[in-house]
Amino acid sequence: MAALVLAGGVALWFLWPAPQPPAPQAGQNRSDTGPVAAAEQRPGDPQAGRDALLNAPYVSCGIPREVWTRLAPDTDPDNLLPGRTGRNADLPYFLTSHVTETGVEVVANNCLTCHAGHISGELVVGLGNPFVDFTQDARDLVTQSGRFVRGADHVAAWQHWADRIEGIAPYIRTDTVGMNPATNLSWALMAHRDPATMEWSPDPLLDPPPETPVPLRTPPWWWMGKKNAMFYTTIGRGDHARYMLFASLLCADSVEELHEIDAYAADIRAFLESIEPPAFPWEVDTALAAEGEALFNTNCASCHGTYGDDPGYPNRVIALDRIGTDPMYAQTMTDGSLDRFYDWVDRSSHGGTVRAAPAEGYIAPPLDGIWAAAPFLHNGSVPSLEALLNPRLRPRYWMHADPPDYDPEAMGWRFEELDAGKDAAPDRATQARIHDTTRPGYANTGHGYGEALSADARRAILEYLKTL
Repeated sequence: MAALVLAGGVALWFLWPAPQPPAPQAGQNRSDTGPVAAAEQRPGDPQAGRDALLNAPYVSCGIPREVWTRLAPDTDPDNLLPGRTGRNADLPYFLTSHVTETGVEVVANNCLTCHAGHISGELVVGLGNPFVDFTQDARDLVTQSGRFVRGADHVAAWQHWADRIEGIAPYIRTDTVGMNPATNLSWALMAHRDPATMEWSPDPLLDPPPETPVPLRTPPWWWMGKKNAMFYTTIGRGDHARYMLFASLLCADSVEELHEIDAYAADIRAFLESIEPPAFPWEVDTALAAEGEALFNTNCASCHGTYGDDPGYPNRVIALDRIGTDPMYAQTMTDGSLDRFYDWVDRSSHGGTVRAAPAEGYIAPPLDGIWAAAPFLHNGSVPSLEALLNPRLRPRYWMHADPPDYDPEAMGWRFEELDAGKDAAPDRATQARIHDTTRPGYANTGHGYGEALSADARRAILEYLKTL
């Protein structure tokens, strides 16, 4: 999930509805491929942002804590995160505690559910979690937890959360572990909210999004400091902190509540910008890496940028016919089928400060800490950097090793190549673990730029990428 911010007189922005812009014309909510222009961002305090990210109730409804304790009485010490305070200190990193106005302590998932994970034996904030599991029906937890709720105030707090989950659950269930339904989640929340008041409607006010989320892999947060727009299709333009606020629509039932969250959103964004990628923890052949740097600058830098003493990042969206990767996500964002949600953004209090304006292509990301960003491509269809540079190595059907194990030579998570896809799986749990690149949205094609290079050149570039 995510958060937001603001300070000073700008706080008035949330106290009264902004003037409503005219309805967008067809095609207005689109951006061209090519360079993405920078938008001025509000300054923030990174340290305050870290504290807010880890401890603030930007998702303010959840399961009563006493019920959560019955469901999960023990916290794995590896899931405790230093720097958390008060009631959050002994919770897993992906949960945050909050006391409601009626005095009920609830726990809710926070942004780190998707944006943190373990690699090389460490818990890393900002790592896109490749093993997050949205393949289960979220309403199962509602039913399970409801059996233990007692007392009128606790029932009311649980019901508030349960009603929201009921509204979004059909639209956030993925068919593969590691895929992130955040885009569908945002559209589902908008479908249930009045854009002017943020009041929740049990019945959708707009046609909901499709029930099957387009496959998406969570990218690392440490790229945020370089990117001029958010997400793979650069759909998030304008005030990034305010765009992240959409993640709080699950529970925030008024403009005033969003205003309270916006008071620290810019701090959170400043913290995200400050995150440094984890260093490659294994040995690097420095001589080979130096050869790889020259090859990288010749073959890769025009899209992915330069590093070292003269860094630069072009913020370029590459057209679908050039990049050749699975087009479903970019086409879905730009084919007009979601314009009702882009219009919702324009009609909300955010109007004029953020813009949902995707391009029909994918941005070539910066490559800082790329070693830790596996699996690759926007849909997570390629398990390693070695396979990304050599398309002949890309498996058609595969699943991550269990337990997860990182391969420092291939620069990706170890995997098992399979003879058949999801349809041949013996059970639902196995089916959910299989990456089936023959399914819509999961193709592992495209980005074939390494295919023309020699094996030695690819190996040198891989060695260089370990140093970023």
